[in-house]
Amino acid sequence: MTRTLIDLRPVYVVGIGLHRYQRLSDTTYVELGLTAVREALADARIPWSEVQSAYTGTALVGMAASRPMLRHLGATGIPMAQVENASASGSTAFRQACLEVASGICDLALAVGVDKPAPVAMAPGKTNLRDLTGARVVPFTHFALLANDYMNRNHVTAEQIAMVAVKNNRNGANNPYAQRQKAVTLDEVMAGPAISGALTRLQCCPVGEGAAAAIVASDDAIARLGIDRNRAVRVIASVTRTERVYREAKNFDAELTGETVAQAYREAGISARDLDVIELHDAFTIEELLYLEAMGLCAPGEGARMIESGAADIGGQCAVSASGGLLAMGHPIGPTGVGQIAEITRQLRGEAGVRQHPNARIGMAHMVGVGAVCVVHILRHD
Repeated sequence: MTRTLIDLRPVYVVGIGLHRYQRLSDTTYVELGLTAVREALADARIPWSEVQSAYTGTALVGMAASRPMLRHLGATGIPMAQVENASASGSTAFRQACLEVASGICDLALAVGVDKPAPVAMAPGKTNLRDLTGARVVPFTHFALLANDYMNRNHVTAEQIAMVAVKNNRNGANNPYAQRQKAVTLDEVMAGPAISGALTRLQCCPVGEGAAAAIVASDDAIARLGIDRNRAVRVIASVTRTERVYREAKNFDAELTGETVAQAYREAGISARDLDVIELHDAFTIEELLYLEAMGLCAPGEGARMIESGAADIGGQCAVSASGGLLAMGHPIGPTGVGQIAEITRQLRGEAGVRQHPNARIGMAHMVGVGAVCVVHILRHD
């Protein structure tokens, strides 16, 4: 019989840490990663020697990244592995850490995401199978076309889609870890420069460098190490799926998101209306609208109006991208999914300061990656 995460022993996020997401610098990936891990250890109030397993989510650093970074904390001999899953690399590393603890293989595991911008060879380009578009439709053009289709079908303006960037940059302005820390007006977003179609620069996420870390623990570890249980946030669902053939769909990522989120809802025993905070894959403004609809937060075609109404604001129906999302927090690839977990944990603890969504109890993290893969986690503060 297939079992889900909530059928296994409980697993909790007990420590979180980040290195600010930023433009490419001379900072080594080792310094980026260690900053996040040390902050997570301090947050959990535990020594490195108690960590029993480590997963590093990275897409750009290269192979054998973990030990040259983590040995500076102490050569304890624990198992380490690198996880690559495109934009969902960090999310997948976090999932692996959760599964180890939930299954009883270990009591305390680390997931760390770290990356620096670098050229990358995409495996699909080595299949010797040519498609109709080749390199002619790059990601921002793909999403610009989706935005144009969305506007035409739903009688939505370019300004309404751009409101996503206004909201997320407003949130990012209050996040010390965000790459973009400046609130912007709608006029500033629309002023460009244009990247493709209706998408302007501020409607596309910055890809820089950074790191994020999360430590997960069992009940036994929490009791043995005297970890503050009031700050422990339980992971109640962890789901990953890959793309099927969607014959009638225009947006495969949205279809995949809908399937993955629906499975996560079933496993967690909740529905969309139970969510208080969401961190989602908003690499382009149009994505936030499409994914909110796929997640059941609003009806099809109503995503733009949900943003415009303030329902996705901090203090609204459900705080969406309270961190600033990929649009303002940034998207350094490997760290992004773990950074989402850090933000949700902070929100559910009530420790998000001016970005705090009132009475937040249940949160969801969502990432998609080239391939196509989707990873969803649901967390709850008991």
